[in-house]
Amino acid sequence: MKVQKKMMGITLFAMVALTVAACGTNGQPPASEITRQAGDISTPEQTSYASLYQTSVFLGDSITEGLSYHDVLKEENVLAGAGKTAEFALEDLDELVKRKPEHIFIQLGSDDILWPTDHPKEYSLSYYAQLIERIKERLPEASITILSVTPVTAKAEKAEPRYQNIGDYNKGLKELASKVKVGYIDVSLIVADHPDMYDEDGIHFQAKFYPILLDYVKDELARMESAK
Repeated sequence: MKVQKKMMGITLFAMVALTVAACGTNGQPPASEITRQAGDISTPEQTSYASLYQTSVFLGDSITEGLSYHDVLKEENVLAGAGKTAEFALEDLDELVKRKPEHIFIQLGSDDILWPTDHPKEYSLSYYAQLIERIKERLPEASITILSVTPVTAKAEKAEPRYQNIGDYNKGLKELASKVKVGYIDVSLIVADHPDMYDEDGIHFQAKFYPILLDYVKDELARMESAK
């Protein structure tokens, strides 16, 4: 099944992008459990991710699905799938509520920017806003953080020019986060610093990407919490 999931992710979507600029939580509930455990920047070997993120759920597409596919997090902490868009993620709301997470990390958009509509960015962000609103209604105590879309390689961008819109889409995500008062973390620096972590398609990532991602998220949450 895991092989099938990965093949679906490669064929159904191509992914990911970002620009550089991490943001704050804008009045959102403190990410207490994670930030209490976060000190200085740590190495993957020093962190038990299953324990660190045991009260979290990562909601997203096949990029996010890599967290459980590569056994970095347990499946109950990842609610993601190939081809997932902000609109389709609304269908996961009941399952998300059932898991009762304290922290919700949303990483959607890689498939949204490929959606066959005249204005995919505006179309996607409208559903993204609906998704966040409904999560707040049903899980009012949960902390919500948006993770930016990850960039793709130059080769992947050449093959699919719509990936050139990733930077602009991430700007829209950052503005949305500020407007609806949730956290925003730009993870593009990770990819820029580790270009060797891509899979062959230049869109998805190898297993070694995900511990680095989780460490970065942990450290950014701690930084934003201390900046309040």
